[in-house]
Amino acid sequence: MKERDLKEFINSKVDLYNQPSFIKNDPISVPHLFTKKQDIEIAGFFAAIFAWGNRTTIINKATELMQLMDMSPYEFCLNHDSNGLKRLMGFKHRTFNDTDLFYFVEFFKHHYKQYKSLENAFTRHGNNVEEMLTGFHDYFFSLDDVPVRTKKHIATPERKSTCKRLNMFLRWMVRQDDKGVDFGLWKKISPSQLICPIDLHVARVARRLHLIQRKQTDWQTALELTNYLRTLDKNDPVKYDFALFGLGAIEPRLKGFKLS
Repeated sequence: MKERDLKEFINSKVDLYNQPSFIKNDPISVPHLFTKKQDIEIAGFFAAIFAWGNRTTIINKATELMQLMDMSPYEFCLNHDSNGLKRLMGFKHRTFNDTDLFYFVEFFKHHYKQYKSLENAFTRHGNNVEEMLTGFHDYFFSLDDVPVRTKKHIATPERKSTCKRLNMFLRWMVRQDDKGVDFGLWKKISPSQLICPIDLHVARVARRLHLIQRKQTDWQTALELTNYLRTLDKNDPVKYDFALFGLGAIEPRLKGFKLS
C-alpha cells in the first residue's frame, strides 16, 4: 500500500471509530457515567486497569465496582468507613481481587488528600511519558505494606512492558477533540507526548500495515509505533489508536485493502 493510500485508509478508520457510538461498547463508557473530574479519573483508572479480556465483562465488572462505591468513587475513596470497605470484600475481576482493591482505594485516599487531580500523580515524575509512567509506578507503590501480588497490576517501562492500559488511560484523560469520546481533562500533558496503547490486536495490525518492524511487543515497540504515527499527525498521534484497535478487535479482517 502506498504511503498516501495508507494515510487515507487509517484516517478513515479514525473517523469511523472516534465517534460517540464507540463509547457504549468500550470500557471508556464507565468514566462516562460521571461528571465530576475526580470521579471520572477514578472510574477511568479502574476501567483501564481491568481492560484485558472480553470488553463486556470489563465494563460490567468496572460498573459493579462503581455501584459498590455508591456511584461516588471519589467520595468513597476519601471518606469510606469499615462498613464501606466490607462491601468490597469478595470483589474479583480475573486476577484482580479485593486485596488489590483495598490497596488501590488506600492509594486514592492518600493521593487525593494532597492533590485535586490524579494528573499530579503522573506529571510530578518527569517530562515525558516514559518518565511519568516509571515515576507513577514507584509513587503508586510508595505506601506502607504494599501487597506483593498487587504490583503486577501496574505496569512500568522499566520492566519493558508496553504499559498498554496506562497509556490508554492517559489517552482518555489527555486527548480532546469534538468527537466526545476522550475527556481532555488534563492540560499538563500534551496529546503530542502520548504513547499509543499497544496490545496483541494493535501489534498484529501495525505489523500488517508495516508501521512497525520490531518482532517482540514491548515498550520499545510502543515507542516505534508512536514514532511512526507522529509522521501522520505530530500533534495527535494517538488518535490512531481508534483505527488500529478497531481494525484488530472489531473488524475481523482488513476489508477493501490488500496489505503487502
